[in-house]
Amino acid sequence: MLYRERQKLIARMLESNPNLERASETELLAAISRSLGRQRSQKDLTARRQLVRSIYDSMRGFDILQSFLDDSSISEIMVNGPDSIFIERHGKLETVAKKFDDREHLTQVIARCFGRANRLINEQNPLAGMRFPDGSRVHAVLPPAAPNGPCLSIRRFSNFKPSIKELLRLGSLSPEAAKYLAKAVRGRANIFISGGTGSGKTSFLNALSSLIPASERIVTIEDSAELDLQGLPNLVRLEARSPGPDGRGGISLEELIRTSLRLRPDRIIVGEVRGKESFEMIQAMSTGHPGSMSTGHGNNAREMLDRLALMMLMASNLPWEAIKRLLASSLDIIVHLERLASGQRIVREISELKGFIDNEIVLAKRFERSSDSKQLCSINSENKNEAN
Repeated sequence: MLYRERQKLIARMLESNPNLERASETELLAAISRSLGRQRSQKDLTARRQLVRSIYDSMRGFDILQSFLDDSSISEIMVNGPDSIFIERHGKLETVAKKFDDREHLTQVIARCFGRANRLINEQNPLAGMRFPDGSRVHAVLPPAAPNGPCLSIRRFSNFKPSIKELLRLGSLSPEAAKYLAKAVRGRANIFISGGTGSGKTSFLNALSSLIPASERIVTIEDSAELDLQGLPNLVRLEARSPGPDGRGGISLEELIRTSLRLRPDRIIVGEVRGKESFEMIQAMSTGHPGSMSTGHGNNAREMLDRLALMMLMASNLPWEAIKRLLASSLDIIVHLERLASGQRIVREISELKGFIDNEIVLAKRFERSSDSKQLCSINSENKNEAN
């Protein structure tokens, strides 16, 4: 049954019984089955059950994407248009046969999803993002911003509770590097985690945070709440908010970082920095909050520092050299992550910041993975300083 036909059936059902909007799942499934009439033969029973479920998913779920959301092995769902759907399963991308009927079908599904959360998305406001109650993140783009048709991405929230022990088991980290990082966290080093999209930055940050002593007071700041810190009783969680349809009511990461300083934190953990908030974060690290941590998108440790400096430049009138000096004096360690073609997420390198010499931040690699990506090796940092 095509989307428009399903919508007509749903409209008739709601017209005859408006209370269906508040009906339980069992009651609604029964009402849909009655509306379809009796099956003609036993052969039709399986197809009928699938149709009943698809109509239910149109009303309460995420339409043809609902089965992917119900599959715990799928970590991401990517819709590039009505007839192009990809999923990520166990770190690998797959294309799927399911398709939306047309652009209108996909647009209506996106609009209904955001409408339930009281978020506006339409031709005048074609960009929107939100978080599901389970923590999954949803982002959508409509025409004219997406000229080839509506786009949608759903990054599933993982119930995986990362730990250093689990990272060792998966081969993401070596025992020697794990001991080094544990000592750094307990010694209150300021740590920054860099990596590409899907490289496991948030999971790694969670794992490092599990090493923080339970006696400390922690404030976490995120664009979308994903961190799941365990064993920290004195924990405050802050989350940014996008402006409403009237352009008001937004809460930025910058504001939250400034507010966190008044909450007497021992450490501040910023889930991810993408812009001007990086200046506030680095300032916090350098003004009495050692042991703070954050993450960001970068291709390697050196490029991550350059990106951080550029983001800080957007929020400050300081000269370039002063910003680099501030970075060098505030950050202690950069951990760079990568996702391999196999889907495995690994630590590529761990570097220490050793100061500012000849207008450059001096990086000393402490650990670097071999070229075949099989082993994270310790490096004599005294002989491997990098200033380029």
